[in-house]
Amino acid sequence: MHNWKKNFSFPLLVAALCMIAFISIALSISDNQIHRFDDTLIGWIQGLESPGMTQFMQFFTWIGSEMPVVIITIIAMIVLYVWLRHKRELLFLACVLAGSTLLNALLKLVFQRARPTINRIIEVSGYSFPSGHSMAAFSLYGGLAFLIWKHVPTVTGRVLMIVASAVFILTIGISRIYLGVHYPSDIVGGYFLSGCWLSTCIWFYRRHLERMSQLQSRRLA
Repeated sequence: MHNWKKNFSFPLLVAALCMIAFISIALSISDNQIHRFDDTLIGWIQGLESPGMTQFMQFFTWIGSEMPVVIITIIAMIVLYVWLRHKRELLFLACVLAGSTLLNALLKLVFQRARPTINRIIEVSGYSFPSGHSMAAFSLYGGLAFLIWKHVPTVTGRVLMIVASAVFILTIGISRIYLGVHYPSDIVGGYFLSGCWLSTCIWFYRRHLERMSQLQSRRLA
């Protein structure tokens, strides 16, 4: 029982904390209490504007767009299957991405927050909160980091993997603020919501593995 709690309680704790943080941000948006935070970060990030920086941010916002995410996911699933020979990893990643997409679409309809209108470098349609780009990036790269973690044998390799994942997740989010199509609270809210969903998926995934291990042990007994 102690080992079960140790293995499975932490993802649920992370999921609960992320959900609390997301709800707090959502309530702050509804009460217009978060404008100072948004305005301060927008001013700082957009103050970095230059032709080179704009190209850099446009590239990362493209990386986080629907088609590149789908392509990266398909490639990752093929590599994972060839490398690991386990269908469970494919199902896990598919559930993480599909659930994140559905949550984003649903909650955008619930909140219906308009996008920023000042200093918009690119034009996009749809609602603003939570950010689809930040949710997709967190779900994709966070999910991949979780799956690959145990297959990286060295501490250095694991650190590099986490750093690379964090760089992609954060830069994709910052690019949306820089380009003027999201408030910072959209991005942070998207991160927390995806963190909640990913942690929940990890809990179910580990529980499934534990059950499969128990069934196999009973068969061998």
